[in-house]
Amino acid sequence: MILEKNNHLFNAGVALAIGLVISSIVLGFSYARVKKSDEAVTVTGSARKRIKSDLVVWTAAVTFQAPKLSDAYGQLSDNIPRIKQYLISKGIPENQMTISAITSTTLRKRDAEGVESSEITGYSLRQEIEVRSNDVDRIAQVAREATELINQGILLESMPPKYSYTKLGDLKIEMLGEAARDAKIRAEQIASSTGNRIGTVRSAKMGVMQITAADSTEVSDYGINDTSSIEKDITAVVNISFAVE
Repeated sequence: MILEKNNHLFNAGVALAIGLVISSIVLGFSYARVKKSDEAVTVTGSARKRIKSDLVVWTAAVTFQAPKLSDAYGQLSDNIPRIKQYLISKGIPENQMTISAITSTTLRKRDAEGVESSEITGYSLRQEIEVRSNDVDRIAQVAREATELINQGILLESMPPKYSYTKLGDLKIEMLGEAARDAKIRAEQIASSTGNRIGTVRSAKMGVMQITAADSTEVSDYGINDTSSIEKDITAVVNISFAVE
């Protein structure tokens, strides 16, 4: 009876020991799984594409000064039609032109120290012509050649054209997708170098878009939207955190 009792105690002890070992293995595996799932890799992906502006806005202005308001207005009224005719001769349709209202400035006499008096010496009138067109190359050329009007006695002030890309909304979605794919490739390379693989996306953050002149390396925390160049580079950046398996 004693021997039988001892055997029962021995068997119970063995079973308990085996149970503890198995439990420790299971707990250890579960702990390793938890720790593994806590691991993540965060990468930055980017994409760049060359685009050409499809909208240009160009503004030119004429200013005339005269002792009498009527004289300044007469000069302005004579020259605006001549400018319009010049632009039409260059292939710019009249419906792409917008003539602004006339702005006037009263000129007053100043003393030796530059202090303005109440005495009126004349008037300055200014009027602008804005051209808005999708024919980017043509307007860019006309803006450069507009100084030809000086030979006709018209002192035209030509502003730098502003170039834009009107399909930017759709392009941003495409660029962000490419940047995300680039981020995934980078994360896979990092994980595989340590014998792991990436899992689900933990978090994703979109960076600011940089629209710069072609081949420019300029960046800004607030993003750049270049309007001085016909050809531009658009760069999209995303930061993505992947789980490591």
